[in-house]
Amino acid sequence: MAWAGPGPRAADASPQAAAANVAFLDALTWGATPSAFAQLTAEGRARWLQAQLHPPAESRLPPAAQAQVDALTPPGSLFERAQALDAQAKAFKDIQDPDAKKAAQQAFQAALNMAARNAASVWVLRALYSPDQLRERLTWFWFNRFNVHKGKSTLRAAVGDYLDTAIRPHVLGRFRDLLMASLRHPAMLRYLDNDANAAGRPNENYAREIMELHTMGVGSGYTQGDVEALARILSGVGINMKPETPKLRPEHAADFRRDGLFAFNPNRHDYGDKVFLGTRIQGRGWPEIEEAVDLIARHPATATNVSRALATYFLGQPPDDALVARLAAVFTRSDGDIAAVMEALVREPAFTAERGGAFKDPVRYVFSALRMAYDTRVIRNAGPVLGWLNRLGEGLFNRSTPDGYPLDAAAWSGPGQLATRFEIARQIGSGSAGLFKPTLPDQAEEPAFPVLANGLYFSTLSGTLSAATRAALAQAVSPQDWNTLYLASPEFMR
Repeated sequence: MAWAGPGPRAADASPQAAAANVAFLDALTWGATPSAFAQLTAEGRARWLQAQLHPPAESRLPPAAQAQVDALTPPGSLFERAQALDAQAKAFKDIQDPDAKKAAQQAFQAALNMAARNAASVWVLRALYSPDQLRERLTWFWFNRFNVHKGKSTLRAAVGDYLDTAIRPHVLGRFRDLLMASLRHPAMLRYLDNDANAAGRPNENYAREIMELHTMGVGSGYTQGDVEALARILSGVGINMKPETPKLRPEHAADFRRDGLFAFNPNRHDYGDKVFLGTRIQGRGWPEIEEAVDLIARHPATATNVSRALATYFLGQPPDDALVARLAAVFTRSDGDIAAVMEALVREPAFTAERGGAFKDPVRYVFSALRMAYDTRVIRNAGPVLGWLNRLGEGLFNRSTPDGYPLDAAAWSGPGQLATRFEIARQIGSGSAGLFKPTLPDQAEEPAFPVLANGLYFSTLSGTLSAATRAALAQAVSPQDWNTLYLASPEFMR
């Protein structure tokens, strides 16, 4: 199926072309819906894809979803919120009464938990209802690659800002800008301990993970010496909670930089010369970091490693080396333009070839089920969604290790996973499942029922089902039973 043609119109699309368009949507969005299918068939793939590759800078949502996002987004800057939390933490340390101290500590932890939960709910709303679906798919991919875990320190208060300011704005831009935005965000600096990295007291955690996970990859030619050199280069890159500028040594005072919580403190920086990836880097403060990021982002191993990960994520299986080499060439030629690499991937025959249906990871499974069940109708409560993802082992902000969740489909197809998915399919298929119960106590739950046997199903999806699945659906004794069987079918799982 050729990706760039004008695309069949909804009125005259053949069943094969319509099924191909649904597959195309499923591959690039969080799941096909009747409204998305109608838009794709009206616009044609080429026009639709260009809009996805080059969305407007601002995130767009339907009014009902945007209202919830606004209500869940805390006021003030991350710096202001961090200062307030710091003051709260210091205050309960001075409380003498044990019961009062315990209550204050619990209130502090509750505030952190609420911040992380609200940030995850905002993520769900954007994923389900943003018209810029490719940007949302890539936001998940890149957050997972540049993973931070909410459980460390007070990161629960920062993960939402990290996603919205360091990740999402750069997911279709240049890889170097994405890498630098992650490097400058306090969530990453705190998670991988670079806020403790100083001259004479080096901490190599972040330097190692940048090379091993974020960019070049294991076995790509860098050495332990390169890790040590990068740690020295990154010394002084950290966090400053105080509004005033620290007292600086006169000879390097002009090198101080800050942006909110982020700070480059020259007092903590190793100004010695370094040799990194075969290049001598003169000790001169922040420009060292810029030079090192340039070297890593433009290294051939980074082009290969990042291209392979993108292809694995969107194909659902490891790509062959020739395909990776073609994508890496685009990455290098375009100076790491992620949109250009994605466009090249979509042009590849492997992208539109029949792959036997790669097994969906939990996030994709749940989001695609909800999008098909309710299309443009906006849920009022993301709590059940967050619970399902935690039960399936892919909770948002919940991967404790820097490597992120597995990208390959095989990681998610065990028997325990299938049993849990069937139970979640039953909950989604049987009724509103708490999705339309507002979190505010004075608001009534909206009546809702998923519509999976919709026009898109009868016109297109039913023709893609196996005889066994059609036979199982024919035995359903109620709409709830039919919905459950459809969401638990092999075809919908893939």
